[in-house]
Amino acid sequence: MKTLAIVVTEDAYDKILIPLGFAYLMASEDTQVDMLFVNWAVRAMTAEGASNLHIDGRHAADEDKVRAGIAKVGLPTDMYEVIKALKATGCVNMYACSMAAAIFGVDETNLIPESEGIVGAAWFLNEKADKADHCQYF
Repeated sequence: MKTLAIVVTEDAYDKILIPLGFAYLMASEDTQVDMLFVNWAVRAMTAEGASNLHIDGRHAADEDKVRAGIAKVGLPTDMYEVIKALKATGCVNMYACSMAAAIFGVDETNLIPESEGIVGAAWFLNEKADKADHCQYF
């Protein structure tokens, strides 16, 4: 696979970990990965949002155990550090959805520098997802 598009909708720690992990695995194989953060996930495109993600719902009580397990396998437990590692691969582009950004208060003043910017969902779907070898939605 040469290109992968990923649409991320959730910002719960355990739910965002999966698409970020898939992006990292594919980037390690030199696959170009383009990610669009929509809905609640757009908050992860801010330093405060990325560093303050928590497990929601029925697994919330296991958050410390999950973070300890992640640290045990040698991965960063802070999602902003994961995002920085993704960007450092040189193969991952991350975009904030413009509508989600407007709804959740993300703009150019608080957008992380690792992001490629704020874009329309239609642009991402036409320019990235439609042209990718594979597209995933989380």
